Amino acid sequence: MQAEDGPFDLIFKLRQFAGDSFIGKLMDCFYCLSIWVAVLPGFYFGNGWIEKITLWLAFSGGAILLEKLTDKGQRAH
Repeated sequence: MQAEDGPFDLIFKLRQFAGDSFIGKLMDCFYCLSIWVAVLPGFYFGNGWIEKITLWLAFSGGAILLEKLTDKGQRAH
């Protein structure tokens, strides 16, 4: 979502609508976005609070690791 425009440019239009708001800034940063996207699976699969938080951060870290391994230098970060 962060680097994609989506079908019919829907994600692009959503990012444009969000502008410089908090949500708009989250959608522009892969690292920020990965943290918020990882909340749902982390809390769904975790049993206790410690496990939920650990899984939340692990899913986010896994997404960042995969993004780093597959990035071909297309971004300017």
